[in-house]
Amino acid sequence: MKNALQYARFEVFRRLLGPFSAGTRKARMAQLETVMGLKPGMRVMDLGGQPHIWNFIETPLDIVILNLPGIAMPAPPESIHTFKYVEGDACNVNQYGDNDFEFVFSNSVIEHVGGEDKQRAFAKEVRRLAPRYWVQTPSIWFPIEAHTGMPFWFVMPGFMRAAFIRNWEKKLPAWTDMVKGTTVISRRAMEEFFPDAALLTERKFALPKSYIFYKN
Repeated sequence: MKNALQYARFEVFRRLLGPFSAGTRKARMAQLETVMGLKPGMRVMDLGGQPHIWNFIETPLDIVILNLPGIAMPAPPESIHTFKYVEGDACNVNQYGDNDFEFVFSNSVIEHVGGEDKQRAFAKEVRRLAPRYWVQTPSIWFPIEAHTGMPFWFVMPGFMRAAFIRNWEKKLPAWTDMVKGTTVISRRAMEEFFPDAALLTERKFALPKSYIFYKN
């Protein structure tokens, strides 16, 4: 009963955040369509994504979505896009060659792949698979952490985060594993990973909410 109540609280937070998150994604994808100059039929690799985010794009695309086994969701009904789902490791996309795609897209994934070595490998694959890319990741400086809803989560002392994690593991273990596996990356590190990229900074209340590194 206690676990169910805790999950219900998390669902309330997620539902309250939903309209805000959807609005952010819609604005981000509209910006992507304009900045990247998407063309009908463009061959796109979406690393670690889901099909619903492409509902905000009005240009019909040929999209391959790569995820770990068991993660992919069905394509939206009557989508203007063509989707193909493949299983694999976004840090080692060995089933595709150099520049097999025209454009690589990634939305809030690189912070979930593991430590610095994995992040660096992910960035290398992004730059290898296509001549153009768009990689978004949250900023450590935004006060509300998107996954937990906790203020200043990533600048909180380690012992405090550990105490929260121990409590959450008893009630929401799968969700807690996701939180434990999330490492927000500094802008400086992202600049090192993507040295040929331009930078867009998404802001809310004048604070950096996320960074988009793109090459067009």
